[in-house]
Amino acid sequence: MVNMAYTILVADDEPAIRTMLEVILSADGHEIIAVQDGKSALEYLQAHTPDAMLLDVKMPFMTGFEICSRVKRIKRLKNTPVLLLTGLDDDQTRDQAKMVGADDLVHKPVSGKHLRGRVMQLIDSRRSGVV
Repeated sequence: MVNMAYTILVADDEPAIRTMLEVILSADGHEIIAVQDGKSALEYLQAHTPDAMLLDVKMPFMTGFEICSRVKRIKRLKNTPVLLLTGLDDDQTRDQAKMVGADDLVHKPVSGKHLRGRVMQLIDSRRSGVV
């Protein structure tokens, strides 16, 4: 199977984490669109449909939960895999992630290998399901 390059939206308010995620995900040749907050993520999504999204749970203006909830209600975007990034590891966070329709919850600090594998798995499963 040929490894394809995908467009991945990364939204995180911490520059160091944005850079780390860009480095990790671009290692597979993906195009990374990195934004610093939820408002910028929604502005990008108005005109673009990425192959996957990584959204930090806690950001200024709008949380990853809020963005995910909105995205899952938009027909063009609802099948786009959304991974929420969080430093929190508790039932409330997991429940809220499920409630807004997130495809996965990734805990910080992230493992590059695990994250790359998870992103590809979600994109591939969506692609094969949408034949």
